[in-house]
Amino acid sequence: MDEQDHDYLRERTGCRNQKIMTVDQQFTTLNEKLQQLLKQYHRLQKENERLKEELQQLKSKESEGYRQIEELQQQMGILKLAAGEMNDRDKREFEKKINQYVREIDKCISFLSQ
Repeated sequence: MDEQDHDYLRERTGCRNQKIMTVDQQFTTLNEKLQQLLKQYHRLQKENERLKEELQQLKSKESEGYRQIEELQQQMGILKLAAGEMNDRDKREFEKKINQYVREIDKCISFLSQ
């Protein structure tokens, strides 16, 4: 497109003071925007992976915390039993836990004997 064609287009579109971008200029602009989008996409992918790893670590810490809480609760129950400080509710709960462990041990024994 030469200058006459540009003048004609400016006249027809009412864009007398604006410059019309050539196809090459439009392509270059589009290419630059695509490059920016690709960079942003890769940056977001890396951030997403980092956040997934962080989430997995936090879930692992949470699981470990729950495991420690359960272990401490069991120890507390044993200490209460040993000290004779268990009320009826605590005794029933403790017996229920012991029965649960016995059932799990029985399952393991039957599995091993097969």
